[in-house]
Formats: sequence, C-alpha cells, structure tokens
Amino acid sequence: MRKILAVTVWSMLGTVMLINTLSSAASAAAVDDVVSASVSIPASTSAAQLRQRYEALRTKLANSPFKRPLVIESRQGSSDIKGEIYAVTNHPFAIVNASLGSAQSWCEILILHLNTKYCRIQDDHAGSTVSDGDSAVLLLNVGKKFDQPLADSFRLIFDWRAVQRKADFLQVVMSAESGPLGTHNYRIVLEAVPINADTTFVHLSYAYGFGISSKLVMKTYLATIGQNKVGFTITGKEPDGQPTYIDGMLGLVERNTMRYHLAVEAYLDTLALPRAAQFEKRIAEWFAATERYPRQLHEIEQRDYLDMKRFEYRRQHQPL
Repeated sequence: MRKILAVTVWSMLGTVMLINTLSSAASAAAVDDVVSASVSIPASTSAAQLRQRYEALRTKLANSPFKRPLVIESRQGSSDIKGEIYAVTNHPFAIVNASLGSAQSWCEILILHLNTKYCRIQDDHAGSTVSDGDSAVLLLNVGKKFDQPLADSFRLIFDWRAVQRKADFLQVVMSAESGPLGTHNYRIVLEAVPINADTTFVHLSYAYGFGISSKLVMKTYLATIGQNKVGFTITGKEPDGQPTYIDGMLGLVERNTMRYHLAVEAYLDTLALPRAAQFEKRIAEWFAATERYPRQLHEIEQRDYLDMKRFEYRRQHQPL
C-alpha cells in the first residue's frame, strides 16, 4: 500500500502526518484484522426529543465559553469515536429545512473543509445526477491541506438521506461503509428543530469506526506531529491558570466536528447573497470563523486557503 494512503485517511479526520513515520503502519494495514463493531449514533427520532435536548442544554448554551450558544461533546469507545455539537443558529427553520434538506447543498458545505478536495453527486449511466430529493450518493475525495491531484486523494462514497423532513423537524444522515486503514462506518448526522420564528436548534454529529491499523497510525501521529494539537473541551487548568484542553483522538474529533459545523453556518449565512457572490463570501467566512479558535483550528494562512478552495471549487464543478 502506498504511503500516501496512510496520510490520507487521517487527512479526512483533519490531520497531516509525517509520511516517514507512517510507513510501517501503512504496511500493517495490508494485513489488518478489523475488530471494530459498528458505530452507533443514537439520533433523535422526533422533534419532541430534540426539543427536550435543547431544554436540557439551555443553561450550558447560555453560558457557553464560545461566546455563542454552542456546546461540544465527544466520546471514544474501544472501536469508534464521535463528536457532537449542539447550537442555536440565527436562521429560521424554514430556511434550514429547505437548504440542508437538499443533497446538492452538502457538497457546497463539505468543500469548505480543509481536507475536502472534491464532492459531487454521483451521476447515473445516462449522465444525470442520482438524487430523488430524499436520497443521493455523494462522491467525496479527501486529502492534504494543500492543492494535490485527485489521484493522490482518497475517495469515500457517502449515502446521503433526508431521513425526516417535516414542518418542525429535519434529520439528514450521511454514511460511508468503508475507508482506508481499517476505518469504516463514517456517519455525519444533522438534526434541527425551530426554536422560534427566527432561530433554529441544530445538532451535528460526526463519527467513524476504526480497526487495529487505524489505532497504530493514530498512536504514531499523536506521539509525533499531533502531540500538541487539542480540542475544545476544558479538562483542567495549567499552572499559569490557562485552560487545559482535551487532546488525543477526542481532541481530533472535536476539531473536525467544529470545522463541519462552521461550514454549515457559513453556508446558511450566505444564502441571501446573489448566487455568484456566495462562494467567495462563504470561504472567507469559514476561514475567519476557524481563526476565532487558533489554538485548535489554525493550519494554513488565509491566502493559501482561499486560493486552494477556489481551485477545488472549479474542479468540483467538472465531472471526473
């Protein structure tokens, strides 16, 4: 297996690894015995249940350290990991429901992430897009945090489904069965309910399962280039009084869950603009939003990010 494959799987998870330190892990992946069980994300099944969650989190949302109504959580099992964000967005539910309940919108959202290189709804043999309004297949290429040929990236095939799309509740699920190096069962779930006429309560979760070689690669990464990277959950205080943040794999999944949430926010914030102006505003807003949390999310400079995304966006609108 090529060394680049070892790098790419964790690029999907928001990291860039030292290739030389991963060669042994990449070799191990060829004989990986996947021991992970399926990732299970209990999703709210009704508007009432998600509203109950909102009521339970109201105090935390009002006193959020993010200086906005947002709560982030994460958990790791023996063979899976999940990050979750609960937030209040200043957009009417009707707009959230109409826009995020469309598969086309999600490629516009996912391309904002540093590691997304390409996203497109799969075409059928006749050349038309495969989407019936409630389901679609998304072809997603992920890679490094700089321009690279798609041949050097990794493709994940996501099943996109609008599981519930009602007047008072939206639930969208994206799932991919497999990834490289023993990773599998990728799931992104978005749920939303109206709070009032102008605001919406949103729940976003991001999860995946992993096997033996995945653990080996991550252990190497966390001991080298990723050893100083942290998430958002505060676990204590440093001797100088500054907060101590969660690190390791939970820190990693929190960073990426936040990146996806900020992409959703940037998408919603730009919908009122003329279509020709939306993308430029969107990438500028996403980068600015990530820079509010430089300790966790700063990776490249603004000009490099904007140039990279302009190129990738043009490529995204060209069939492969």
